[in-house]
Amino acid sequence: MVLPIGEITVLEDMEVIDTAQLPTRTYQLDFKRGRCTGMIDGLKAMEQAVFKVLQTKRFGHLIHSDDYGFEGMIGRDQLFVHGELPRRIKEALLQDERIVTLENFRLEFEKDVAYVSFSCPTLYGDVVVLREVIDYVRT
Repeated sequence: MVLPIGEITVLEDMEVIDTAQLPTRTYQLDFKRGRCTGMIDGLKAMEQAVFKVLQTKRFGHLIHSDDYGFEGMIGRDQLFVHGELPRRIKEALLQDERIVTLENFRLEFEKDVAYVSFSCPTLYGDVVVLREVIDYVRT
């Protein structure tokens, strides 16, 4: 296969699409039943994207790049989790160019469970995350 060398000519009847402007249309996944249940777009697709990133073990699947996924906190103490969990969540989610930032980050501990909440402004609206993180055990 030979790739073009030099400039690419764009004809008048051609439309140039910026990849950052592509829609978020994707399959809607039913995680409880393990099925695709249709198609989603916009904010619903972003909610699913955030959920998938936080549920996927980083470096755990060859199909994903090393930037995709979340590193767990198994066996870490509260002080470490308090400082590291927000950073790891930001690092995981801000890889997606559709996510603008993370705001209103809250972290609370109850015995060996951490509860995290934050809002995630995206190009399609705000995703609010309320999540129980049980991947750490020491108090």
